[in-house]
Amino acid sequence: MRSALFEWTSPDDSRRLFLKLENLQPMGAFKLRGAYNKIVSLSDDERRRGVISYSSGNHGQGVAYAARALGLKAVIVMPGNAPPNKVEATTALGAEVVKVGPGSEERRIRAEELAAAHGYTIVPPYNDEKIIAGQGTTGLEILEQLPDVETVFAPVGGGGLISGISAALKLSKPSVKIIGVEPELAADAQASFRAGHIVSFSPEQVTQTLADGLRTESIGAINFEHIRAYVDDIITVKETEIQQAMRALSGRAETLAEPSGATAVAGFLFHADELPRTRMNVAVISGGNIDPKLLAEIRSK
Repeated sequence: MRSALFEWTSPDDSRRLFLKLENLQPMGAFKLRGAYNKIVSLSDDERRRGVISYSSGNHGQGVAYAARALGLKAVIVMPGNAPPNKVEATTALGAEVVKVGPGSEERRIRAEELAAAHGYTIVPPYNDEKIIAGQGTTGLEILEQLPDVETVFAPVGGGGLISGISAALKLSKPSVKIIGVEPELAADAQASFRAGHIVSFSPEQVTQTLADGLRTESIGAINFEHIRAYVDDIITVKETEIQQAMRALSGRAETLAEPSGATAVAGFLFHADELPRTRMNVAVISGGNIDPKLLAEIRSK
């Protein structure tokens, strides 16, 4: 599950950018790290009963992939508006898909109902210490691959990735700056960070963003404590900036990013005035599971 670090900008640039290529994970996103770590930590009885999760796409694929590798039954609750390619990939990995409405809370509630009815073990997408620890291996790899790293940019949805990365990096190298990036249409994490308490957005609000993996209505309580302790700032990006970052990244097969995966890069490219003036920077491409039709549309603009 180890992923490469790729230098994207010119070495002559005063702001060098390296990309952490989580889009090249076996199922196309970082979510495999946390899902696998959570599932292998379960007891034999919990595994025997099968696992269930709720996801807009990538976490579901991570759970399905890990469950198949370990010979377990997997059920994934997904929104009806999930990208078709992510639904198809999840079922291709052997998971049963249950569809509900667009809200992240709808997915969670339905998963809990099914778990209670059938005895499944829940593998949550982000608000879980084992999930956070699994995602944190991304941060440890960044530090190993680029010991001189000064600032790391990570997308923020439910908060699992940035929680793990920030804890791993800050506890290993406290001088590293951690910047979260999220769409301005789903900026609940930034609002929470500024307010000092968890702020929730409506499903109608967050589903407006193209970044389907970042459409959570609020960050998890455990994640919020990590963010308060270890994250330096959270900035937001416009939809047009996400699309421009996607288009720029699509020039190479290894850097191809879905909207959520391009969000951190968009923060680096378009918001320099809000960022630390550091030379050695890393942005996480969190996923590359982009719908072919969307990719063609982005490239044509």
